Amino acid sequence: MLGYGHFGQAFAQLCRGAGLAVRALDPGVQVPEEVRALSLAELLSGARLVVVAVPLEIFDSVLISISSHLAPSQVVVDVGSVKLMPSNSMAQHLGSAQPWVATHPLFGPASLARGERPLRVVVCPNPVHPQAVAEVEEFFHAVGCETLRLSAEAHDQEMALTHALAFFVAKGMLDVGVPSNPSHAPPSFQGMAKSIEAVRVDAGHLLPALHRFNPYAATARHELLRALRAIDSALDTPSPVLPAVEAASLAIPDLGDLSPALKETRELLDELDQELVTLLARRAVLSKRAGNSKAALGIAVKDPGREAKVLETRRRWAQEFGLDPDAVDDIFRAILHFSRAIQG
Repeated sequence: MLGYGHFGQAFAQLCRGAGLAVRALDPGVQVPEEVRALSLAELLSGARLVVVAVPLEIFDSVLISISSHLAPSQVVVDVGSVKLMPSNSMAQHLGSAQPWVATHPLFGPASLARGERPLRVVVCPNPVHPQAVAEVEEFFHAVGCETLRLSAEAHDQEMALTHALAFFVAKGMLDVGVPSNPSHAPPSFQGMAKSIEAVRVDAGHLLPALHRFNPYAATARHELLRALRAIDSALDTPSPVLPAVEAASLAIPDLGDLSPALKETRELLDELDQELVTLLARRAVLSKRAGNSKAALGIAVKDPGREAKVLETRRRWAQEFGLDPDAVDDIFRAILHFSRAIQG
């Protein structure tokens, strides 16, 4: 690992927890002795993956400094929050001779400290080094991460509208004095409070990089400001009754109204859920009958042997239909708990 800042330290701990050997070098940080490399030569010697975890401001110069020291078999892995810039830099300085892969772990030190799962990582395809991409995905799987392939361009477009704007909005709200953890707040703010706290705790220093190195961030930011100015202007109207056009501009549309396909899908899901509730009601009647029969026999409501067989069968059915057996197991454990309550 070249770079041992907040993310580098947390990521190194994740790797070591998975049984991988880690060495780290960072002139600006006191690296623990058990992972410390004293020189670039020692850092790179025998390494299969070289993870570059440095600020984007110095990424280019760091890449230039290590390029001549790399062995042809070593894979360089970038873990920044922007992908086009480091991808272009690695293509320029490493090219086709040196395998490289651009990635973005969608988690930070606080996420790792809280034990949040799943840990997801975007891995950008690299047609010049496809084997390196597969190897890096295998590495992330080995440390307990899920991977998603996304082009560098698609990644930056999506992050401009999500990651970059989240930091931008959080910074603005903090600067106007919005409390991140107020004692009295409606549910509508609680989600925003979590976002503000996540930005501040996990990686508050990323704001400039997310906007200066993502080529799509400025457009997203300006469009957001344009929309906010329009909303602000509409809210400043002195009339308590808004004209129809202004009223429409202030309405917050339901997602279903934005997509007819989504609206139709939601309606179909509602119908299926109603069928599920109807089936649960029928099951409840049978559970009551089972409870009466157990009472007549003088046996306990809970039957661990029977419940184990039920769960085993449902897991098998789930596999036959291509469903996650663990998720289906969770559902039927809840159903069995519901049935016991009826029988008791």
